[in-house]
Amino acid sequence: MKKAVTKQRGARVSSGGTTAQFDEIAALIETARREAGRAVNVHLIDLYWNIGKLISQRIERDGWGKGTVEELARHLARTQPGSRGFSPQNLWRMRQFFATYRALPDLSTLVRELPWSANLHILSGAKSAGAREFYLRSAIGKGWSVREVARQIEASAFERAVLTRPKLSTTLRETYPNAAQEFKDAYLIEFANLAPGHSEADLHGALLSNLGRFITELGRDFCFVGSEYPVQVGNQDFAIDLVFFHRGLCCLVAFELKVGRFKPADLGQLSFYVEALDRDVRKAHERPSIGVLLCATKDNEVVEYALARTASPTLVAEYQTMLPPKALLQEKLHELYVQLAPVVGEPGTPARRRSLAKKPRGRTR
Repeated sequence: MKKAVTKQRGARVSSGGTTAQFDEIAALIETARREAGRAVNVHLIDLYWNIGKLISQRIERDGWGKGTVEELARHLARTQPGSRGFSPQNLWRMRQFFATYRALPDLSTLVRELPWSANLHILSGAKSAGAREFYLRSAIGKGWSVREVARQIEASAFERAVLTRPKLSTTLRETYPNAAQEFKDAYLIEFANLAPGHSEADLHGALLSNLGRFITELGRDFCFVGSEYPVQVGNQDFAIDLVFFHRGLCCLVAFELKVGRFKPADLGQLSFYVEALDRDVRKAHERPSIGVLLCATKDNEVVEYALARTASPTLVAEYQTMLPPKALLQEKLHELYVQLAPVVGEPGTPARRRSLAKKPRGRTR
């Protein structure tokens, strides 16, 4: 005799259960799997930390050197068959890992939230405690993959964050006091592979073709809403280049793309789009919309003048298809440290320098 099957509220129902009930159990399995993976990672990082600690102690107390560590690696290969990751090079990395974070309890807690490969990228690529803290917190807070951690370090994300700050209108700063932390002064889109002399259509198409990577560059709270998003005002139809929703700020974000140098007149069009979103698209529980003018280049003084009197919550940012040489950014960062360093003998130097990682400052270009 066949079991009776009926439909109720869109779910398949049988004498054995519903799809929703099955999905609930499947969700429990997925959650347990994620938590188990995270627990395994914490234990692995703890293991590497303790191995690094022991090697450091043996070096200090018993005079261990390169030969002894190589002998240790051979011993582990014999006594721990099937175990991987204990080559002489990795054992030295564990020692460096411990030595780097042993005096930084806040950071030594953060490292346990990232995979070992991501930690190695930060350990080798970030040259200061401030830079390491920046990448650790960014990777955790923004959900960067190991590949993205490597990309952001290669793209000098720390140096750019310290040396630059987004250009915001007064209305945007007042409406969203934390907006400077959610937007950038320049977005790196080297993945778009844009040719010199590209058009706005080329830029638009490249961003759509690489939408996942563009959202990663924007930030994990950005959710894609639409391309050439239609709005109607009076009897006229308009299209906004790109529209996103920002989960943290709970608002729509309109992106207007320009392949040339910023012109003050561009803000008028963007402000019009932001107003149209607020009047005709924004839902009752959402906050006022934000407009981002993304251009190829800009004069910061012109931007400052243009944003000073606008009543619209807008900002102006650049897109970059390639970065200045990393050495140049590091040189400018060093110059900034020298300028901000107190007079010799004045207390507070470390704290002031550490704060640079959290307070982006003036533009380099």
